Amino acid sequence: MKNGLYSIHIHMLDGVKGRDSGIIILRDGTLVSGGPYFWSVGSYTVGEGTWKGHLATNQHTDFPDPYVRPLFGKQEVTSGFSGTFSDDAAEVFGTTLVGGSRSLSFRATLKRLADI
Repeated sequence: MKNGLYSIHIHMLDGVKGRDSGIIILRDGTLVSGGPYFWSVGSYTVGEGTWKGHLATNQHTDFPDPYVRPLFGKQEVTSGFSGTFSDDAAEVFGTTLVGGSRSLSFRATLKRLADI
Protein backbone atom coordinates (compact mmCIF):
# COMPACT_ATOMS: atom_id res chain seq x y z
CA MET A 1 0.00 0.00 0.00
CA LYS A 2 1.63 3.20 -1.13
CA ASN A 3 1.56 6.34 0.96
CA GLY A 4 -0.68 8.85 -0.75
CA LEU A 5 -3.88 10.78 -1.18
CA TYR A 6 -6.79 8.56 -2.26
CA SER A 7 -10.43 9.08 -3.16
CA ILE A 8 -12.75 6.84 -1.15
CA HIS A 9 -16.28 5.69 -1.96
CA ILE A 10 -18.20 3.86 0.77
CA HIS A 11 -21.41 1.87 0.33
CA MET A 12 -23.34 0.30 3.19
CA LEU A 13 -24.31 -3.36 2.76
CA ASP A 14 -26.98 -5.76 4.08
CA GLY A 15 -29.89 -3.69 2.81
CA VAL A 16 -28.90 -0.52 4.68
CA LYS A 17 -29.22 2.61 2.55
CA GLY A 18 -26.18 4.79 2.98
CA ARG A 19 -23.07 5.93 1.16
CA ASP A 20 -20.32 8.49 1.44
CA SER A 21 -17.40 9.77 -0.58
CA GLY A 22 -14.36 11.80 0.30
CA ILE A 23 -10.61 11.63 0.52
CA ILE A 24 -8.27 9.57 2.64
CA ILE A 25 -4.58 10.08 3.35
CA LEU A 26 -2.56 6.93 4.02
CA ARG A 27 0.92 7.41 5.43
CA ASP A 28 3.12 4.87 7.20
CA GLY A 29 0.29 3.05 8.97
CA THR A 30 -1.83 6.11 9.81
CA LEU A 31 -5.01 7.13 8.02
CA VAL A 32 -6.89 10.43 8.04
CA SER A 33 -10.11 10.78 6.07
CA GLY A 34 -12.82 13.33 5.46
CA GLY A 35 -15.75 14.36 3.34
CA PRO A 36 -18.67 16.75 3.37
CA TYR A 37 -20.20 15.31 6.59
CA PHE A 38 -17.72 12.98 8.33
CA TRP A 39 -14.06 12.76 9.36
CA SER A 40 -12.08 9.71 10.48
CA VAL A 41 -8.71 8.82 11.99
CA GLY A 42 -7.16 5.39 12.39
CA SER A 43 -4.35 3.02 11.60
CA TYR A 44 -3.61 0.12 9.29
CA THR A 45 -1.11 -2.66 8.63
CA VAL A 46 -0.02 -4.07 5.30
CA GLY A 47 0.67 -7.63 4.16
CA GLU A 48 1.46 -9.02 0.71
CA GLY A 49 -1.36 -7.49 -1.32
CA THR A 50 -3.63 -7.26 1.71
CA TRP A 51 -4.24 -4.68 4.41
CA LYS A 52 -6.39 -4.25 7.50
CA GLY A 53 -7.08 -1.59 10.05
CA HIS A 54 -9.46 0.29 12.26
CA LEU A 55 -10.77 3.85 12.50
CA ALA A 56 -13.01 6.16 14.51
CA THR A 57 -15.53 8.31 12.60
CA ASN A 58 -17.32 11.49 13.68
CA GLN A 59 -19.87 13.74 12.00
CA HIS A 60 -18.73 17.36 11.57
CA THR A 61 -21.66 18.84 9.57
CA ASP A 62 -25.42 18.26 9.66
CA PHE A 63 -27.14 16.97 6.54
CA PRO A 64 -28.94 19.78 4.65
CA ASP A 65 -32.11 17.71 4.23
CA PRO A 66 -33.99 17.56 7.57
CA TYR A 67 -35.61 14.27 6.51
CA VAL A 68 -32.26 12.45 6.14
CA ARG A 69 -31.67 10.24 9.16
CA PRO A 70 -27.96 9.80 9.91
CA LEU A 71 -26.99 6.13 10.34
CA PHE A 72 -24.72 7.00 13.26
CA GLY A 73 -26.96 9.49 15.07
CA LYS A 74 -24.11 12.03 15.34
CA GLN A 75 -22.17 9.76 17.68
CA GLU A 76 -18.60 8.55 17.24
CA VAL A 77 -18.45 5.07 15.73
CA THR A 78 -15.59 2.62 15.35
CA SER A 79 -14.92 0.41 12.35
CA GLY A 80 -12.64 -2.45 11.44
CA PHE A 81 -11.77 -3.40 7.86
CA SER A 82 -9.68 -5.71 5.72
CA GLY A 83 -9.10 -5.92 2.01
CA THR A 84 -6.74 -5.99 -0.93
CA PHE A 85 -4.72 -3.43 -2.86
CA SER A 86 -2.78 -2.92 -6.08
CA ASP A 87 -0.44 -0.11 -7.18
CA ASP A 88 -3.11 2.57 -7.36
CA ALA A 89 -6.34 1.13 -5.93
CA ALA A 90 -7.73 -0.76 -2.97
CA GLU A 91 -10.94 -2.39 -1.81
CA VAL A 92 -12.03 -3.17 1.74
CA PHE A 93 -14.95 -4.74 3.52
CA GLY A 94 -15.63 -3.76 7.09
CA THR A 95 -17.97 -3.48 10.01
CA THR A 96 -18.99 -0.38 11.94
CA LEU A 97 -20.17 -0.64 15.53
CA VAL A 98 -22.90 1.91 16.32
CA GLY A 99 -23.87 2.65 19.90
CA GLY A 100 -22.18 -0.49 21.16
CA SER A 101 -25.05 -2.71 20.04
CA ARG A 102 -25.63 -2.41 16.29
CA SER A 103 -23.19 -3.44 13.57
CA LEU A 104 -23.31 -2.22 9.98
CA SER A 105 -21.33 -3.74 7.10
CA PHE A 106 -19.73 -1.66 4.36
CA ARG A 107 -17.62 -1.86 1.24
CA ALA A 108 -15.16 0.87 0.28
CA THR A 109 -13.09 1.43 -2.86
CA LEU A 110 -10.02 3.65 -2.97
CA LYS A 111 -8.19 5.18 -5.91
CA ARG A 112 -4.74 6.76 -5.52
CA LEU A 113 -4.74 10.41 -6.59
CA ALA A 114 -1.29 11.67 -5.58
CA ASP A 115 1.89 10.78 -3.72
CA ILE A 116 2.58 12.40 -0.37
